Amino acid sequence: MSLKNKRLEVMKFLEKDVDALMEKYLIPIDTIWQPTDFLPNSETTDEKFFEEVKEIRELAKELPYDFWVVLVGDMITEEALPTYESWLMDVEGVDQMDGKESGWGKWVRQWTSEENRHGDVLNKYLYLSGRVNMKEIEITTQHLIADGFDIGTDRDPYKNFVYTSFQELATYISHNRVAKIAKDMGNKRLSKMCKIISGDEMRHHHAYSDFVDRIFKVDPSQMMMAFHYMMKQKITMPAHFLRESGGKISSAFEEFSNTAQRIGVYTATDYVDILQKLIDRWEIDKITGLNDEAEKARDYLMKLPARMYRLSDRMKVPENSFQFKWVEPAIIK
Repeated sequence: MSLKNKRLEVMKFLEKDVDALMEKYLIPIDTIWQPTDFLPNSETTDEKFFEEVKEIRELAKELPYDFWVVLVGDMITEEALPTYESWLMDVEGVDQMDGKESGWGKWVRQWTSEENRHGDVLNKYLYLSGRVNMKEIEITTQHLIADGFDIGTDRDPYKNFVYTSFQELATYISHNRVAKIAKDMGNKRLSKMCKIISGDEMRHHHAYSDFVDRIFKVDPSQMMMAFHYMMKQKITMPAHFLRESGGKISSAFEEFSNTAQRIGVYTATDYVDILQKLIDRWEIDKITGLNDEAEKARDYLMKLPARMYRLSDRMKVPENSFQFKWVEPAIIK
């Protein structure tokens, strides 16, 4: 049997459990939080609404420049969700249009609907804050969606589930750290907002990690090879093609990444920590039934974190802030 057909067979086998997994890892739409739970109520009196907006703008003045760059970058990444949904809908075995309701198609749509709220709430908050250039942000967001992305997974479900397991944990770390900074600076509203977003990301991480766990049980060698492939080529961040107006593809990503590292929101060490957590979560050292090629892949993966920790320790991050068009120098009145 070809690798493609084997993957399709495994995806069909796992699909029978998708409804139960949705019940376990996703929250019904009528009960989950919505952006309006954290934003000023525009239906209340003008006086109360504008008082809340004024509070947001006053507290925003206390947050440093690099913080705003990271918050904007995180928001833009969340807003590019149409790209991620279209990518996942094209994965082998998802079969969104096969004459009946596809379990995997339902999963992707429900997951997307939860993720969509993240960009929505952050976008509205940034608009009200008065600290950012929304038009430049909107241009960058449109570029990121239009440019698409290539995460190196092709249509392979095994590689895609490794990617999402990794990336959901990375976004949890980023939003959780932003929440902590906001809290330390006295911005409780923004802190709660980012904290609850990070909670969603952790749930989604557990879901995709569960998918991989199940594949390891039925197709261990090929799942190991997919994990090895993704870590050898390195995980590409979804915002890798980030650019500002007038810039070339990817021209803004490195400086955004440097900013996140400089303030400790997401670092090279975090990348390696995630890799080690996945190795531990899937108990890579205990998996049996591997062929010779997969055994070599396992050996590579087990040794990789120590090697990458040594490299991350030597990385130097520029101390000076890059001037993004998204965030104008603060004019405090």
